[in-house]
Amino acid sequence: MPKTLQEWLDTEVKEVSTKPLRWLSEQYFFRDPARPMFSNTNFFYPPADGIILYAKQVSPDQSIIDIKGKPYSLKTAMRDNDYDKKSLVVGIFMTFYDVHINRLPYAGRLSYKELESINTYNYPMINVEKDIINEIVPCTNNAEYLFNNQRVLNRIYSMDLQQHYYVLQIADYDVDCITPYRLKQNQPLVQNQRFSQIRYGSQVDLIIPLSERFEFETLIDAGMHVEAGLDPLVKVIEKV
Repeated sequence: MPKTLQEWLDTEVKEVSTKPLRWLSEQYFFRDPARPMFSNTNFFYPPADGIILYAKQVSPDQSIIDIKGKPYSLKTAMRDNDYDKKSLVVGIFMTFYDVHINRLPYAGRLSYKELESINTYNYPMINVEKDIINEIVPCTNNAEYLFNNQRVLNRIYSMDLQQHYYVLQIADYDVDCITPYRLKQNQPLVQNQRFSQIRYGSQVDLIIPLSERFEFETLIDAGMHVEAGLDPLVKVIEKV
């Protein structure tokens, strides 16, 4: 069940916040809890555990958020100046305390591409995590990493929707830390199946191009904490 940021801090984070850093980084971080495999074509589920930073419909060159006066758009995020579809985009920030196993939000055939790096080293995400935990709000003032960091763009074709959607994984300062579980392209996966892991702090965005056949309604607001595969995130409504 989704939690407010304060509820999440008071429960899950409080239980482990006093543990040694070595235990957190070597054991707690790499946990992979057993979860039910829900299959429901009426919903997209979160691809990642974490805090929702934004959830909105945008045109490809429209700013999703402004970071210190610099607009961040879908074209920038996907590093594709030819992307031309108005889309629903939901950004999920994965903190150090979150499970870092990523799951497929909606069944389909998965292909992936590691996008070219802009810098030799990734920018750290720790300032955003500190802002979120200290201010108890989804703060993106220090999210310069969105422009530069290593990323993998997963492209999924859904037979039920008759269209593609995307899961964009953005890594923290560690290089080469996005680990797909299947190396072959165009592999069929069921809904909520594990497909990848990102090490340490990171971000995962769900990008759904708008459709003539379906409406996509966001069910959870920015500032809420969600769990991959458990909390319905976007409702799929067939147009009449």
